[in-house]
Amino acid sequence: MKFNVGFALALLASHAAGFQFMSKWKAPLSAQELTDKAAMEERFGDKKLVVITGTSSGLGRKTAAALLRTGQYHVVGAVRDIYKMEAVAEVDEFPEDSFTTMECELNSFESVRKFCNDLKEWKGAKPIDRLICNAGVYQPSLDYAKWSADGHEQTMQINYLSHFLMISELIEDMTHAADPRIITVGSVTGNDNTVGGGGVYPIADLKTLNGFKAGFTNPIAMADGFGFNGAKAYKDSKLSLMILANTLHAKYHKLTGITFSSIYPGCIAESPLFREKRAWFRKYFPIFMKYITGGFVGEEEAGQRLMQVAHDPRCDKSGVYWSWNGGPREGRGTEALERDGQISGGGGAGGGWDSIFVNEQSGKALDLDLGMDLFRLSTDITGADWPKIKPVTSPCPTLKVIGTISKSMIEKEELKRMQEQPGFHADGSPIKPKLTKVQKTKIVTDKVVGGITKRTLGRIGRFLGRRLLGRVPDTALEGSYQETKADRSTVSAICIEAQTSIDKDNEPKSPSVSENKDLEDEVIVNVAVKEPTTSLKIEDSEVFEKSTVILERDIENAIFSNGKVVNEKMSV
Repeated sequence: MKFNVGFALALLASHAAGFQFMSKWKAPLSAQELTDKAAMEERFGDKKLVVITGTSSGLGRKTAAALLRTGQYHVVGAVRDIYKMEAVAEVDEFPEDSFTTMECELNSFESVRKFCNDLKEWKGAKPIDRLICNAGVYQPSLDYAKWSADGHEQTMQINYLSHFLMISELIEDMTHAADPRIITVGSVTGNDNTVGGGGVYPIADLKTLNGFKAGFTNPIAMADGFGFNGAKAYKDSKLSLMILANTLHAKYHKLTGITFSSIYPGCIAESPLFREKRAWFRKYFPIFMKYITGGFVGEEEAGQRLMQVAHDPRCDKSGVYWSWNGGPREGRGTEALERDGQISGGGGAGGGWDSIFVNEQSGKALDLDLGMDLFRLSTDITGADWPKIKPVTSPCPTLKVIGTISKSMIEKEELKRMQEQPGFHADGSPIKPKLTKVQKTKIVTDKVVGGITKRTLGRIGRFLGRRLLGRVPDTALEGSYQETKADRSTVSAICIEAQTSIDKDNEPKSPSVSENKDLEDEVIVNVAVKEPTTSLKIEDSEVFEKSTVILERDIENAIFSNGKVVNEKMSV
C-alpha cells in the first residue's frame, strides 16, 4: 500500500486542534523525582503551603487561624520570637501537623536570607503556594529614627525592604505551584486618593527617591531624603508595598503565572500595631474609628479578609488592590450606635465575604516609572538577586525539536545581520560590533559550511522556492519615503574591520587599503561571509534550460545592491 504524504498532511491540516493534545504531555518522572514526590505527599498531603510573616499577633495571627480552620493549608509562621509564637499556637490550638514556626528577624537581611534557605531545605520539593507579606511596625511617636542591623531606618526595612528581599528569594520556587499568589498588606494611609491617605498630614510621598538613591543608610532615614517623621515612614512603607505589587505584576505575572496583589483590610484600631502609641490614643482611637469614621474593623474580621484573598478563587486577579464593604458611608450618630459601629463604607466592618471589591489606587501607586525606579534602587539596597525566569512554554515534543533547530538558525542569521549593518548611535555614527570568541568561531564555521551548502542544496532550495512561491511583488519592494541616510563608506569600513578581526586567525594577510576600496560596495551585499568567485558546473542540461531565468535572477541579486553594480565577475 502506497503512503500518500500529501493526503496525510491535508488530513492533519483539516483538524483545527492539530497537535494541541500534545501540549498536555509531560516527561516521565525520574527515580529521584518520584522519591521527592512521595516524601512531599507524606508530609503535606494535598495541602497548599502558605508563608505568612508576623503570625504571633494581630492580623497575621488571625489570618493563620482562618487558613488553618479550612484544613486545606500548611502554614509557616515567619516570626522574630519563636517562643512567643509557640505559646500563641498552643493557646489558639493551631494543629501541630499543619503549622510550622520559623525564625525570621526582618531587621536583618542576613536573617531573611537564612529564613529563605531554611525554608527551602525544610519543605523539599513542595512549592510555595502563597506568600503573605504581613508583618509591620508603626512608630509615629518617635522624633528620631531607629536603625536596623543593616543600618536602615527600621520601619521601611521591616515593612518593605525585607519583604522585597524575601520575595526575590522565593519567587522562582513559587513558579512551580498551581495557583501561586503573593500578597502585600497596604493601607489607606498609603493611598492619597482617600481622606485617610490624602487629608491627614503627613502624606505618603516618595518624591524622586533621593534617599534611596543616596543608599538609604544611617543617617539617611527617609526614602525621599528629607527629615525623619515616624508616621510618614510608615505611610511611605505602605505606599512602597502597593507600588511593589503593581511593579511585580508588570514584570513577572505573565512570565510566572503568579498573582500579585495588595490589600487594605480596614483599620484594625485595636491591633498591637498601635502598641507604641500613647495610652489615651489606644483608648479613644478605636471609638473614633468605629462610631465616627466607620473605618473600624476587628482583628478577627480583618484576618478573614486577608485569608479570603489567599483562598477565594475570585481573588486570582493580579495587579489589583482589594478592599471590602465599599459604597457611600451612611448612618452616623444614632444609627452607628445602634449598629455598634458597623457603618457601610470602604474598609469598615461588616459586609461579609461578598463585599470584597477592587479598590481604586492613587496615581503614585500606579506610577510605573516610579515603580521601576523603586524596584531598581531597592535591589541595590537589599542586594537582592532576582532570578532570570524563563517564560512558560508548551511541553509539546514537536515544538521542542523545531525550537532547537530554529534557535541555531536564528542565532546564525542574527550574527550575520549584526555585521552587515551593526546599528547606529543617536548621531548617526555606526556602532562597532563587539563579538565574542564563540560568536567569531560560529561565523567562520558558517562561512565554510554555508559556502558549500549555498552552491548545492541552497541553489536547489532557491530554485524550488521561486518555482513554488513566485517572486516577491514589486509593491512589497517599493514604497519607502526616504533612503537610508547613513554614510555607506563609513559603514563599510566598520564592517570590513569586523571581518578582519574575525579572519585574523585564519587569514594571515589582512585586506589592504586598495582591497578595502574595491570591497567598499561589496560588503553591503554580504559582509563577513564573502565567498570567492567560483565557476558553477551544470551537469543536467534539461534542468539548466528550465532554470535559466531563475539563475539569472540569482545572479542579479548577488551582484546588485540597491541598484549599484558590485565590482565582481561571476561565471556560470
